[in-house]
Amino acid sequence: MHQSADVSVDAMIEDLRTLVETESPSRDLDALRASAKAVASVIESRLGGQAVLVESEAGPHVHWSAGGDPEVLILGHHDTVFPLGTLERLPFTVENGHATGPGVFDMLGGVVQAVHGLATLADRSGVEILVTADEEVGSRSSRALVEERALACGAVLVLEGAADGGALKTGRKGCGTFEVSVSGRASHAGLEPEAGINALIEASHQVLDIAALSRPDIGTTVTPTVASAGTQGNVVPAQATVVVDVRVESVDEKERVESAFAALTPHLDGAEITVRGAVGRPPMPESASAELFAVAKKLLPGLEGMAVGGGSDGNFTAALGVPTLDGLGAVGGGAHADHEYLVIEAMAERANLVAGLVHALRNTEDNESTRAVSARTRP
Repeated sequence: MHQSADVSVDAMIEDLRTLVETESPSRDLDALRASAKAVASVIESRLGGQAVLVESEAGPHVHWSAGGDPEVLILGHHDTVFPLGTLERLPFTVENGHATGPGVFDMLGGVVQAVHGLATLADRSGVEILVTADEEVGSRSSRALVEERALACGAVLVLEGAADGGALKTGRKGCGTFEVSVSGRASHAGLEPEAGINALIEASHQVLDIAALSRPDIGTTVTPTVASAGTQGNVVPAQATVVVDVRVESVDEKERVESAFAALTPHLDGAEITVRGAVGRPPMPESASAELFAVAKKLLPGLEGMAVGGGSDGNFTAALGVPTLDGLGAVGGGAHADHEYLVIEAMAERANLVAGLVHALRNTEDNESTRAVSARTRP
C-alpha cells in the first residue's frame, strides 16, 4: 500500500488562504471567475500541467487531467454560500489549531488537501480533478460534466468536509426542493372577505398535507421551510408560496414523494395550486462506497464512516453506479455558518489519505477489490 509522505502544512495553509481570500459566492459570475483562476493556479503550481476553465452559465468549472487513461476523479467545488464582503467581517484566520474564514471547511480546505496529497505521488497519470462552480445551488450547469467524467474515470473521491469526528460520508440522502404556489382571489378583508379566495388559508391546508408526507422512521423528511403570502393587512391574499425541503434514503421514497406533490389538490373552491421541483439529487446508497471505504480503512484503520442527510455531487456519481467515497475533505465543522472551521492538525493526514486512495486505485496489485471496482464501471 502507499506509504504516507511528508506534506507541508504551512504550504497548504498559504494555498488555503489564497482560495478563501478570493471570495466565491454562488451565482456571482465575476467572483467565481476570479476564484476559478485562483483554484487553477494552485493546481498548476503544485501539480504542473494546465487546468482548463470550463465556462458555464453558472461560472467557470476547473478541470485538470494528468493524462493517460482516466482512472480516478477527484471531485470538489469552489463556490461558497457566503455573500461577497463576508471576508471583511470574517477574515481568514489561523489560531488555536483551527483555520477559519468563509468556505474554509465547505469545501476549499478539501481542494487544497487533495492537491497537496496528489503532489506526493511521483506518477499521477489517470487522475483528474474537477472543481465546479455551482454545487451549492444545485449543480445544474455542472451535473452533465460531473457525470461524464465520473463514468470515464470509474471511481470518484469527493472532497466535501468530513462528518463528525473526521468520519467519511459513506451514504447520503437524496434531496430536493419543492415550491408550491397557491392562487386565490383578492377582496376587501373588512367589506367582503367572503368574495375572496384566501390563498393563505389554502396554503395552510397544503402545509399540513405536505408535512404529513414525512416518514422519519425510514429516513424521509418533508419539511416546509419558507412561506409567503399577502400584500396588505386589509386584503384577502390572492397569492401564497410554500417552499419545502425533502430528504429521502431510497429511490422508492423519491418516487412516492414526487408523486404525492404532483397529486396535491386544493381544499378551497376556486383555489389553484402549481407545484415545481423534484428530488434533484438521488440518494447515495452505502453500497456505492463500500469497497472504496474498505480501502480507506486499510490506509487509516481507525477511520469511521457514516450516512448523512446532506447532498453533494457524489449523489449524482453514485446514482450512475460509479463507486463513490465522500467526506474526504477537511476535518472541522460549522459548514455554512460564521463559525465554520478546519482542524489544521488533520490536514496532512487527510492529504495522505487521498494520495493513498489514488495510489491504490491506480495500482491494482495493491488492492484486488479496486480492480473490480474500476472494471465494473469503465464505459
